[in-house]
Amino acid sequence: MSKKKFEIEVVVNASPGFLYNYIATPSGLSEWFAEDVNSRGEKFTFIWDGGYEDTAFLVKSKYDEYVRFRWDYDEDTKYYFEIKIQVDELTNDVSLIITDFADEDDIEESKNLWRSQLEDLKKRIGS
Repeated sequence: MSKKKFEIEVVVNASPGFLYNYIATPSGLSEWFAEDVNSRGEKFTFIWDGGYEDTAFLVKSKYDEYVRFRWDYDEDTKYYFEIKIQVDELTNDVSLIITDFADEDDIEESKNLWRSQLEDLKKRIGS
């Protein structure tokens, strides 16, 4: 079964430079995305509740703008997850746009998980 692409956008009251540290560094990601995150070069290990681990590779990044990871189990596919910082030109509102892929039956559950994680991030940064 092929996965479907989906996006979520959440307004976050923080500067792009401040947010970038939370989406691109192991210490920042461990504040809201996983229990702990370690990296060695482009390889990031995400440690979840209960000690379960997943590995992802940093595929692309641009300072203050976005990071794109690919899970090791999706290595030979087009699938990835991306966290993008977007600044509205008119209002200067800062948003995070998540792009991810999930099986069609799991899209709502995946969106809810992302929303929950993003709420954790907003609480951590006082947004």
